[in-house]
Amino acid sequence: MSWRDHILREFMPNTARLTLVADPDGLLLEEGIVGAIRERGFELIPFDDQVAFRYVYESRFRSRWDRGEETDLVVVLRSPSADLDALPYDLLQVGRRLSFSLGDLFPNLSYSVVAEFDRDDLDALYEAQAKYAPGQLGDNATKEFTLRHVFGIAIELIKQPSDLLRVLLRRHYRRQRIPAILDEHLIQVLRHKVIFEDWPLETIIPDREAFFAFLQERWPLFLDRMVGRNDAVLEATPSYGLEFAGPAVLPFDHDDVRVYIDSLFLEGLLKPVLHNHAVTLSKTWVGTGVVVRPGEDRRRRIEGLLDSIENTIPSPNARHGEWFHFAYRWAELIVLVLESDSNQLEEYRKRLEELKFRVDSTFTAWVLNRYSGLINLPPVPPVMLHHIPRFLARHIGEGPYKKVAFLLVDGLSLDQWIVLREVLGQQDSKLQFRENAVFAWIPTLTTVSRQAAFAGRPPIYFPSTIHTTDKEPGLWSYFWVDQGLTQYEVAYVKGLGDENLDAITELLTRPRLRVIGLVIDKIDKIMHGMELGTAGMHDQVRLWAKQGFMRDLLGLLYQHGFLVYLASDHGNIEAEGIGRPDEGAVAELRGERVRVYSDPLLRAQIKRLFPDALEWPSVGLPEDYLPLIAPRRTAFVRAQERLVTHGGISVEELLVPFIQIDRRSS
Repeated sequence: MSWRDHILREFMPNTARLTLVADPDGLLLEEGIVGAIRERGFELIPFDDQVAFRYVYESRFRSRWDRGEETDLVVVLRSPSADLDALPYDLLQVGRRLSFSLGDLFPNLSYSVVAEFDRDDLDALYEAQAKYAPGQLGDNATKEFTLRHVFGIAIELIKQPSDLLRVLLRRHYRRQRIPAILDEHLIQVLRHKVIFEDWPLETIIPDREAFFAFLQERWPLFLDRMVGRNDAVLEATPSYGLEFAGPAVLPFDHDDVRVYIDSLFLEGLLKPVLHNHAVTLSKTWVGTGVVVRPGEDRRRRIEGLLDSIENTIPSPNARHGEWFHFAYRWAELIVLVLESDSNQLEEYRKRLEELKFRVDSTFTAWVLNRYSGLINLPPVPPVMLHHIPRFLARHIGEGPYKKVAFLLVDGLSLDQWIVLREVLGQQDSKLQFRENAVFAWIPTLTTVSRQAAFAGRPPIYFPSTIHTTDKEPGLWSYFWVDQGLTQYEVAYVKGLGDENLDAITELLTRPRLRVIGLVIDKIDKIMHGMELGTAGMHDQVRLWAKQGFMRDLLGLLYQHGFLVYLASDHGNIEAEGIGRPDEGAVAELRGERVRVYSDPLLRAQIKRLFPDALEWPSVGLPEDYLPLIAPRRTAFVRAQERLVTHGGISVEELLVPFIQIDRRSS
């Protein structure tokens, strides 16, 4: 049995019309549980907001019951206690009651430790509990047990720098999230080992970006040692200007570390460096980490990424985090290919087209299988765009920041973010980018996705405005007022990207301002006028970034003490036309990658003309919002016409950047 079986055995179809579940630990919102419950015919509604809940309950379920239709509905109460009496009286009168908690699943482990775990890690924890049958464990014993058997970290085996680097490389390369309570324990134990007393453990253990920066600044020193400079000279060389404490030279050549080196440079996690002995070094195992000739370096990276990606496409049943990791590598490959000369591009064209076909097919299968389970996941970390406001709300007042700025760059894909990031890094070397990704909404349209990002809710909650963004300021303000802020503490500005920042400067001087949402729509405007494909998009994004608007905006926000997050509402792809539907005025929206209908019969009629198009179910959408999505990389425009567009389902359109942008003061 898995831990899910203890829960799922309570959900047999036709047991009760309404099931009420006390779920203080959010177990029913885990990705696998949500999918399994839906497969059994149940619909799940979290009871987080009584007004929002009542709207969905009355419009989508009570009305169907009144018509004699049968549905199995699960209402989930997430609160610190298991007291279902907090639910409305009319629900309590007719619903059966259930309760689940981590304490029931892991009775021998410390609840305060287990409660910090991502739900994705409960499988490994449950398996370890069954296999090793620990007795009753206290806090520290639970930390040791879970570090060893869930995350593969045996602290007593970390004796040398190579041991620690192996642990951190394995963790940060895979973007593995370890609870802070376990990181603190690991740091505390390692601090008692003399060999690590000068290491910046508090920084490089929990912080992925800091760890790779730590490796990056020591890579040139290691190369110097390879060509004969001794450690004493290296330690005394002031020109290196090391920012992080710790040993100057790391054991990159240890077998447990060396195995990661090629991947780190191929995927852009580390940057190749100039070196006086670059030609000699390029013929050794460190060759990916030195700059020789731009064309040759690019070719090496492209071929390495192609090999890696072909062998690591996530499966249709993969966890969403695997697609996050994959999407960044895919974006790096896109950027490299588009920067290649025409001869190189032609050399890889066939292989790329075959790879795109495989990626698109697998990703579409995954979306059909797992996407619906993402909507109700907890907002920390955010998985979908509408999770972001709740995530930001948890940061208000935390640490040195009391103010938050949310920058939504309309239409920015992950590969275009990489282009923008490169320019920003050149303009301001003190900027730090903590990169993640989130899923946009399907269909990947501004009125759906962007509005959800500012409303903090799925589109089903704004059916009257789903065809326009005019109500975004009100939705943004309403969310924050509901979090306890006043209207004077919240601001929203759209249409940014070209003009000077005088208006924003004046707005930021408001003494009571705590949260600001900014829509930068320059990328979207570039996209809708683009005739030169994805390569032209990259050129225009780079040119716009060099004009300095984003650099100046970030500087202004830091000057006024804001914590800055950047995201996008959808990406874009280069698509080819398959013909325009002859539908007259029956479509509610006539997009290039998607048509939207209010009547399923009308949608089915058009689908007969385009049999490969996808009738997307109303997942999180109003019931009368029925998308028909163009297949693969095609669009509902004149046959063979090529354009850059969005609205459909692809890695580039659906997986968008979510970035915390910091600026070092030193």
